[in-house]
Amino acid sequence: QVRLVESGGGLVQAGGSLRLSCAASPRTLSSANMGWFRQPPGKEREFVAAVIRSGGSTIYADSVKGRFTISRGNGQNTVYLQMNTLEPEDTAIYYCAVDWRVTPATTAGSVTHWGQGTQVTVSS
Repeated sequence: QVRLVESGGGLVQAGGSLRLSCAASPRTLSSANMGWFRQPPGKEREFVAAVIRSGGSTIYADSVKGRFTISRGNGQNTVYLQMNTLEPEDTAIYYCAVDWRVTPATTAGSVTHWGQGTQVTVSS
C-alpha cells in the first residue's frame, strides 16, 4: 500500500507563488509515475502535471505550462509542484497522484493512489 501526504497549500494573492510537496511511503516509487491533479470548486478533478518514473520527462496541462514546474526528489519518493504567477482560476484542492502505467495518468480514473489533498486559494 502507498500513502501520499501533501503539504504546502495555502492562501496567496494573484501573481504569487506556492510550492507543493508530496511524500510517499513506505515503498520505493522509482518505477512509478508521480503527478498532480486539482479539483476546482464545483468542477471535476483535472490533470495538472506529471513526471515519468525515475525523474524522466514531464508533461503539463496547457493551462499551467510556463507557470508550474514539477520535479522529483533525489530519493524518488517525493514530488514537488512549484507554482508561479498564480491566478484566481488556479484555486482548487490539489491532489498528489501515483500510477504505474507506461505513460503517466492524465485522467483521474487512471490514477492508482491519491493523497488527501491540499487547498490552494488564489485571491484577486
